[in-house]
Amino acid sequence: MKPKKYLGQHFLKNTKILEEIAQTAELSKKDIVLEVGPGRGELTEFLVPLAGKVITVEKDPELIPFLKEKFKNRKNVKIIPGDILKLIPYILNLKPGYKIVANLPYYITSHFLRTFLERKQRPKLMVLMVQYEVAKRICAKPPEMSLLALSVQAYGLTKFIRKVSRGNFAPPPKVDSAVIKISGISDKWFRKNKIKPEKFFNI
Repeated sequence: MKPKKYLGQHFLKNTKILEEIAQTAELSKKDIVLEVGPGRGELTEFLVPLAGKVITVEKDPELIPFLKEKFKNRKNVKIIPGDILKLIPYILNLKPGYKIVANLPYYITSHFLRTFLERKQRPKLMVLMVQYEVAKRICAKPPEMSLLALSVQAYGLTKFIRKVSRGNFAPPPKVDSAVIKISGISDKWFRKNKIKPEKFFNI
């Protein structure tokens, strides 16, 4: 199955990095993991033995039969076809406290973060593969912080895990990537300071 350029598909082929991503998510059998864009299921294979349940959402309809066949004997895997930005947590029936692991298409990163951080049914932890420059912006500290960094760090603690060069993907993208971790996700900061997120970000 050839990667589709219009879907931003670049499949990570380095198994050591895949394993590191899974380990960074700090998974246990009590955890429900939402994996976005599983592709051919390379990362999924590392998540399944560690988590209690893995819910994968794949936009490419051609990959769904492949994934269902690959994980047909894994009872803790659920494969959902569709666009994650439309299949919001309310539709997925996820309760707060789940974890997200994703190799995100670059073009949805900002929208994806807003969608999941600003909702009541937010995850408690995210491990994301994003564009390298975007990863640096998200994890930046003052005085280099941008609105993107502020909008993420208001909800959780960001950590730059590692850079991933473009040669680790098939096909190689035009830019390098990076793995980041966002932990302790909540709206505690807003409640503590008695300010609504909408007002804060308008300012």
